[in-house]
Amino acid sequence: MKDNINPNNLPRHIAIIMDGNGRWARQHGQERIYGHQHGVESVRSVIEGCGEIGIKYLTLYAFSTENWNRPKEEVDALMTLLVKSIHNELEGLMKNRVRLQAIGNLQSLPAECQQELQAAIDATAPNNGLTTVLALSYSARWELTEMARKAALLASGRQLQPENITAETVASLLATANMPDPDILIRTGGECRVSNFLLWQIAYTELFFPNLMWPDFRKENLWQIILDYQSRERRFGKIGEHAPQ
Repeated sequence: MKDNINPNNLPRHIAIIMDGNGRWARQHGQERIYGHQHGVESVRSVIEGCGEIGIKYLTLYAFSTENWNRPKEEVDALMTLLVKSIHNELEGLMKNRVRLQAIGNLQSLPAECQQELQAAIDATAPNNGLTTVLALSYSARWELTEMARKAALLASGRQLQPENITAETVASLLATANMPDPDILIRTGGECRVSNFLLWQIAYTELFFPNLMWPDFRKENLWQIILDYQSRERRFGKIGEHAPQ
């Protein structure tokens, strides 16, 4: 399957909503955290799959601002799993030249999470392979609110004139300012919604909603989606070469 992927038509940026961990766990007669634990294997496989074919950016929706409303026991378990996973995966990230970054309201994370995350970001900063971005305590509405605050601050200091604000200005003030917009958005678990994720950035993104739960998703599933993506004609609002005139 990998050999059939056209290296000249690769998506630059893939974003994934990793859904279905809890339902997968219930199907196996386990608590929800069991699904999250097994989801780490899927993360590892997808990172490897991206690296093997030369994808530049991968953004994973790991924890939303709305997830703070889940039961405290689950949130605490997720934060513990986050710290453990970052620590355990660091050697593999370094070996595969993966650069780790994060977006979201990171100050809202527990101190230990912030420290482990920053240590991994610093350690992987020199790597020049796949950039893997963890969206943590993130929501698109939070991001757009922060963008508006930044713009207002610049305007109040006369560094930005309202009439000069463009789409490029907005993009430059987002958490993803230094990344291309996603070409592909995948949401596993069979649900067909984007759940407050990268709302500005996915204006022209190709959407995929596989029925697989996240713990069952592997790099081969990712490659199949990329093959599907390469068969699509992306027109960005224009008339396609073969579309009726």
